[in-house]
Amino acid sequence: MQIALHTGLHETDADRLLRTLLRNREGLRPLGVAIPGPGKYRKLMSEMLNALGGGMPAPGAGDVLLDAVLDEDVGHVDRLILSHENLFSVPKIAFQGGVAYRKAEQRLRTLRQMFAEDELEVFIAVRNPATFLPALLHSTPHAQLEDVLHGMGPAELRWSDLIARIADAVPGVPITVWCDEDSPLIWGQLVRDITGLDATRPIIGAYSRLADIMTQEGMDRFRTYLADRPDMTEIQIRRIMVAFLDKYVDESKVEDELDLPGWDEEYVQEMSDRYDDDMFAVARMPGVTVITP
Repeated sequence: MQIALHTGLHETDADRLLRTLLRNREGLRPLGVAIPGPGKYRKLMSEMLNALGGGMPAPGAGDVLLDAVLDEDVGHVDRLILSHENLFSVPKIAFQGGVAYRKAEQRLRTLRQMFAEDELEVFIAVRNPATFLPALLHSTPHAQLEDVLHGMGPAELRWSDLIARIADAVPGVPITVWCDEDSPLIWGQLVRDITGLDATRPIIGAYSRLADIMTQEGMDRFRTYLADRPDMTEIQIRRIMVAFLDKYVDESKVEDELDLPGWDEEYVQEMSDRYDDDMFAVARMPGVTVITP
């Protein structure tokens, strides 16, 4: 069985991806794709991983989890979708020890051992540190960013370090990465890739992230435009999405509050430039696929 694991990160797609997946659940069930609700596995998975620490899972541990998850789909599952943004840690300890998600590789290594007979894939969304860190701070009980980072400087955060650690920990496991900023343009592809569907299959909610940042007038016009041109390719559709966003973006939905002390426009731009370079490095990693618009 194929197991597609969406691991967050925090302050990216959150449960919006899972909600879109669940909207497609009944249509995908006949194809052998199981998308269980999070209540079936998140707590159990975290408890199992916490109990194991870095130890070897007992024989059959993976079957215990699968039995709990697949009670409605036994006998016809080729691909299982799991989404758990707190898999690596909860927000307040995401940088414990001055390392980004320091338990990520340990936990993925354990899951690979638990599902040794299955084909594991990992899906991870990242975000510009200039907007990610303020958002993460606001989701914790901490008052200052320094309390979250535990000695790491904000400008030191490199997602390529995290992805490299994961790739080294679970060699041979395909890793798919995307930038949260790109999600409105690639949402349909994300859903198809994580469910294993081909690029032409219609899905429910393919433009839901686009609707999050576009005015209602813009979305109405966009949907009418697509309806009148049913034969457009995915590349053509993305070009149209960009064009409509240029004209109908809701600026109030895309502005981030960057109110941290010392974070002036120049500092934020420097962090953003480093993020672009960092993602270029991620895209060059063997075994890693970066989805871009």
